Amino acid sequence: MKAAIAQINATVGDLAGNARLLAHAARQAHAQGASLVLAPELALSGYPPEDLLLRPAFMEASAQALAGLALELADCKGLHLIVGHPHQFGDRADLRTKSVAVQRRFNAASVLCEGRVLGTYCKRELPNYQVFDERRYFASGRDAGLPPLVIDIGGVRAGLLICEDAWFDEPAHAAREAGAQLLCVLNASPFHIDKSGEREARMAECARSVGLPLLYSHLVGGQDEVVFDGASFALDAKGQVTARAPAFAEALLLMDLDADATPRGPVHPVPSIEAQAWSALVTGVRDYVGKNGFPGAIIGLSGGIDSALVLAIAVDALGADRVRTVMMPSPYTAEISWVDARDMAARLGVAYDEIAIEPMFEAFKASLAPQFQGRAEDTTEENLQARIRGTLLMALSNKLGSIVLTTGNKSEMATGYCTLYGDMAGGFSVIKDVAKTLVYRLAAWKNNQSTVRSDGSTGPIIPERIITRPPSAELRPDQTDQDSLPPYEVLDGILERYMEQDQGIEDIVAAGYGRADVERVTRLIKLNEYKRRQAPVGIRITHRAFGRDWRYPITSRFRA
Repeated sequence: MKAAIAQINATVGDLAGNARLLAHAARQAHAQGASLVLAPELALSGYPPEDLLLRPAFMEASAQALAGLALELADCKGLHLIVGHPHQFGDRADLRTKSVAVQRRFNAASVLCEGRVLGTYCKRELPNYQVFDERRYFASGRDAGLPPLVIDIGGVRAGLLICEDAWFDEPAHAAREAGAQLLCVLNASPFHIDKSGEREARMAECARSVGLPLLYSHLVGGQDEVVFDGASFALDAKGQVTARAPAFAEALLLMDLDADATPRGPVHPVPSIEAQAWSALVTGVRDYVGKNGFPGAIIGLSGGIDSALVLAIAVDALGADRVRTVMMPSPYTAEISWVDARDMAARLGVAYDEIAIEPMFEAFKASLAPQFQGRAEDTTEENLQARIRGTLLMALSNKLGSIVLTTGNKSEMATGYCTLYGDMAGGFSVIKDVAKTLVYRLAAWKNNQSTVRSDGSTGPIIPERIITRPPSAELRPDQTDQDSLPPYEVLDGILERYMEQDQGIEDIVAAGYGRADVERVTRLIKLNEYKRRQAPVGIRITHRAFGRDWRYPITSRFRA
């Protein structure tokens, strides 16, 4: 028997579009002899649908889309499509009522064959940590008394699991006890660096625990701040990888099932850490811009490494013709910043403009002079420059329709080394979850790739001086980042331990970091929560980002 995994890029709420993707993949697989096609978790609705699930109209439309998809594939004789979707028991009239019983919704998977729904399985384990909030929306199939689902497909008894189910022992053992010979696991597992290794290791434990081979279908693509990396795979009963789809690309992974239901197919390699991060950032930009209908992107180019990295990512995501850059020099902008910004834009072949902000800066200072009389210049004047730039970028965005991509990194967002309504002004924060030390690693990695420049030559995209010169906001004479912050390797080490690993101050000091640095950095993290709440959404690539998996109070006196 042949089986296939449909690794699709679903869009939340695009029920008709997602159904077309699923039908196309299913027909392709059927034409190549597949009897079983496994789609990802909530592939029909997109993941995560969040509060759309609370709308009766959305649940009704999902039910209609599922029925329509089944009919669309009615002529595919012998084909079984296992598809994830939100599910609510009851007819259309029931779905419009307010009764508690009917309001129970399920994260479900249905088996479609020849125009009919042969059975529906409801997820048993509901994650409620990191970016997950499933208990807000779904009931557990186990708690509702719903049984496992095992279905015969071409003589192979396939048991269904949905994502978190396979991270616990009970659902897989329940499927085996119900007669399963093969586990089919539907997934929507948000990416963070090296998450694919974690998934394969846990699924191998699951396969060995029940002694069954396993198919793992996974989404690909960007949805707001989360990215799905694909890399769907198959395992034998010993937990060995026997097939793997490419990462960060839509794919149809075709496999042959042996007599014991062991799947075998092509095994694509796992990308390096830097390649994973780069692809996640490119995917996040491409899909946020594309799925929201923006014609392109605008970037404030400074001649520094952060804006250079964002520009390189944006061009890979959108193409040079959809990216516009603006250099906005101030009285403190070094000449080499102008030179490097022009060089970077030329290497990538993007539109490049220069708008000097000194006249506007002087006008602001003149207007405020009576109120500021007798007070020395300080960060107020620095922030004025940043806010002038933010205003110019947003004016261009309004006029041209393109989205402004902000260029602040995770280290800056953590410590508040950023300006509200200034460099934080924009619609999407590309490297919001990229620490400064990783910014340098990614820049070096990109420059080591064989990249074709706009003039047809091959070579580094980011000018070397942008990488090697000390970083500076250039908002006052001879300024560098390290005037206000600890060395980035120290800052990022503290940030990772405190913010991503939840270590306390004493634990971090015990790990070898200076107490003064630890107390200073953690204090800045707490003080600047109010800024992060007003920052644009950005791409999550680490175990914990400043976003939906960081929910700290702005007003708090807890200091440990």
